[in-house]
Amino acid sequence: MRPFIVLGTRPEAVKLAPLIRHCLERSDDFDPIVCSTGQHREMLEQVLGYFEIRPDVDLRLMKHGQTLAELTASCMQAVTDALIRAKPDCVVVQGDTTTVMTASVAAFYQKIPVVHVEAGLRTGDLWAPWPEEFNRRVAAIVTQLHCAPTEGAANALRREGIDESKIRVTGNTVIDALMWAVGRERANSETWSQKYPFAMADDVVLITGHRRENFGQGLADMCDAIAELSDRHPQAQFIYPVHLNPNVKGPVHQRLDGHDNIHLVAPADYREFVWLMDRARVVLTDSGGVQEEAPSLGCDVFVTREKTERPEAVDAGLAHLVGTDRQKIVDSVSQSLQSGRAAGGSTDAANIRDNPYGDGTSSVQIADWMAEVFS
Repeated sequence: MRPFIVLGTRPEAVKLAPLIRHCLERSDDFDPIVCSTGQHREMLEQVLGYFEIRPDVDLRLMKHGQTLAELTASCMQAVTDALIRAKPDCVVVQGDTTTVMTASVAAFYQKIPVVHVEAGLRTGDLWAPWPEEFNRRVAAIVTQLHCAPTEGAANALRREGIDESKIRVTGNTVIDALMWAVGRERANSETWSQKYPFAMADDVVLITGHRRENFGQGLADMCDAIAELSDRHPQAQFIYPVHLNPNVKGPVHQRLDGHDNIHLVAPADYREFVWLMDRARVVLTDSGGVQEEAPSLGCDVFVTREKTERPEAVDAGLAHLVGTDRQKIVDSVSQSLQSGRAAGGSTDAANIRDNPYGDGTSSVQIADWMAEVFS
């Protein structure tokens, strides 16, 4: 069978790479067509190179200053044209990006079945995260195979009236990717320790922040909290790979430049970021994928969002919602840094499997289901 696998951002590439690699290995069963929209071009290419994947179709849609409406329109048309040429058996999308929403609708217009990897994530608030909550709800309407990462996500789909036969709990492919990458990067630790010598400290706080809903005051408050934490905990090293978006880069440098123990570094590629997570004691993030990955590595995870569509880690006590409230961030991270736990969390690769988001076999399960339905 010929699945048309569409991706446009780094998180999509990370989570679809294990599935693509598995389909390529099963060449008797699958002839995958990998389509890149290029929504986040530079970061996307890094991940594809790392997993040794070359797109069959490269739409190169990213343009400087492009609005969300412009991206949506160009992506819809370009994916439609590619589908007409390829004539696939199904379209595979992952997550909740603009690429996901437009590719799902394009497939629907061409009457091609949609397979949604990481289906069923919901906050219940159309504006948080924005526009991701909208994107994934739209994708759900036209999806034939909903690959839910958890039972909670499957239940969300059931509440929306999705037929039980179209829902399967497969776990999250991000754990497949993490298990593959951690072993490689631990073996490559000498290289990364030379590039990030400050990451060899006992107390490492790794930070990500790029969500649109946090632009402005929310990001400013988070940065002020980080500055206060750096003064309170001079032994700790705060590492922030800063997103290139000017709405992030400008305010972050304005507020955090000049602190000896705050390291504002260029966006780390996937392999570097996996190693940094593995070194971190604390992760402060608004990223969905990091909420899933970091608990596997024993990090204390604090989520700078008011709501999360990934409640399983919160329910298990593996992650904590702090929003962008300055005092809450300072108090929570300080308590973690004062706990006396060793840096790096879990270093036993077997412990990576002890995760509410999967056991590393998600890609196999999804591929088996596709073969069962579409072959």
